[in-house]
Amino acid sequence: MRIERIRLDHFRNYRALDIAPDPGTNLFFGDNAQGKTNILEAMFLCGTTKSHRGSKDKDMILFGEEEAHIRMDLVKHEIPYRLDMHLKKNKSKGIAINRVPIRKAGELVGLCSFVFFSPEDLGIIKNGPAVRRRFLDMEMGQLDPVYFNALTHYGRALMQRNKLLKDIGRRSDLLDTLDVWDEKLCEYGRVIIRGRERFVKLLGEKILPIHLKLTGGSEKIRIVYEKNASADEMKKKLREGRERDLHMGTTMTGPHRDDLALISNEIDLRTFGSQGQQRTGALSLKLSQIELVKDLTNDTPVLMLDDVLSELDRGRQAYLLESIRDVQTMITCTGKDNFETYGFQIDRYFPVKNGQVLK
Repeated sequence: MRIERIRLDHFRNYRALDIAPDPGTNLFFGDNAQGKTNILEAMFLCGTTKSHRGSKDKDMILFGEEEAHIRMDLVKHEIPYRLDMHLKKNKSKGIAINRVPIRKAGELVGLCSFVFFSPEDLGIIKNGPAVRRRFLDMEMGQLDPVYFNALTHYGRALMQRNKLLKDIGRRSDLLDTLDVWDEKLCEYGRVIIRGRERFVKLLGEKILPIHLKLTGGSEKIRIVYEKNASADEMKKKLREGRERDLHMGTTMTGPHRDDLALISNEIDLRTFGSQGQQRTGALSLKLSQIELVKDLTNDTPVLMLDDVLSELDRGRQAYLLESIRDVQTMITCTGKDNFETYGFQIDRYFPVKNGQVLK
């Protein structure tokens, strides 16, 4: 996959933007808070319907405007596509593929593949379980429409069950209706759990040789999927934990409480890894994600490096840049002179200042 053109109207701090990225490596540079990351966010949003920042639609519309528009032209397996997305302050976003509106965001799944790497991702190992679950959901949601659909329905069912748990405290006659939402959670939860099991297994196969090379052969790493409940036992655990859930007013069983552990030389990096080990583990995770996407889609993803190189030492910088030579890459940084010291070829430069890409 490669992005050939991106156009923005009233998105973030861009009143209008029209640029054509190179199929190779593109560098967006300028001072902080000028809008470099906003361009990457627009590409990611248009291809996945989700902001990598978790932003709401209304917050991505230029101040004082009611709507924003993103148009992205891309090529996948040498077939051209046009994606259009309208963001609206008080309505759901509108999406069209090749000028044909789609009814559900899930219809977009599988068309675009992105790997987004930001300084925050370096904390994926040391931060809480929610960050690692979001990593799974963002990556799998791009690849598997069945998973995307299950995740959407599971989230709605979970919200309804949690609301019901609180309502039962005031109306005990609602207790029997919990069974309905238990069934829904189990139906979609099983799909999520089994999907994560497959994904983590494949990711583990990719990360081992990458991490060995990054650490000079000194550290063997494995990924452990820590399930809150297995697909087969989820219904039983929900039933057994019902009194606890009613007391706490929230659902304590299900994949929304899963976690990932990265174990290097039998050390859990979440709690016992040094900062250097945690950052190396995060880099290995992102690089293995690129390789896995290539295998699963028979295509290359678009890689986005949002001011991340400045957070890595020279050895990790060199390894990362060497690993992405066959991938269309979007890089943001504060100065191209600093970047050029890495000794890596840049195919197209985009100077960014105050919501404009300068010529």
